Amino acid sequence: MKKYGLIGFPLTHSFSKRYFTEKFETENIDSTYDNFEIDNISRFPEIIKNNPELIGLNVTIPYKEQVIPFLDDLNDSAKEIGAVNTVKIIRSGSVVQLKGFNTDTYGFETSLKPLLKPHHKKALILGTGGASKALKYVLTKLGIEFISASIEELKENEIKYEDIDENMIKERLLIINATPLGTYPKVESYPNIPYLYITDKHLLFDLVYNPEISAFLRKGMDMGAATKNGYEMLLLQAKKSYEIWNKD
Repeated sequence: MKKYGLIGFPLTHSFSKRYFTEKFETENIDSTYDNFEIDNISRFPEIIKNNPELIGLNVTIPYKEQVIPFLDDLNDSAKEIGAVNTVKIIRSGSVVQLKGFNTDTYGFETSLKPLLKPHHKKALILGTGGASKALKYVLTKLGIEFISASIEELKENEIKYEDIDENMIKERLLIINATPLGTYPKVESYPNIPYLYITDKHLLFDLVYNPEISAFLRKGMDMGAATKNGYEMLLLQAKKSYEIWNKD
């Protein structure tokens, strides 16, 4: 029996376990998918050691960057991005090789592209964590210039939230929430930006998928903006992960 799983913390509302368990039952696949909730990435090796049937892992917050030093290899896009959400476990006797991939790029690009209009030339990314790195990779590929809002010490091409003003909102017609703000159960929270300057030319994309309409998306809708949540992106990246795990 093949075994897959998810590492992260916390994992109280895991899409991946539900998705893969239903997939295996519906398609009569002899496999299981387990959550491995670890409070420190230092526990990652024991998961690999204690689960010899494990051939694939998804990686979620806060370990998409922290897991990299434990891996033997990265594919080109994961290497460039600096974040991993999929680990393929290759076993040959007592030898175990761990290779990292990033399928968030595939999920985000495939979900976003049909919504883009010619005027979506500049983007504002809210958040600078591991998830935002995949978004930057895709936006660069699509020729969309971006800047990121951060609550931490500023790095290149980053600004503070308090510096997001009317001009910036009017100039950047694609706004992406790459923070967990608004995720169930704290559904009333949202990124602190001046929503009153959003128009019907804006596209708001939220990586949050639970609830279906976050406070961030609701505020965009109230101003006439097009909106999209992160569910399709999540679905697409999960399907791509399964392909990677089962490809020779």
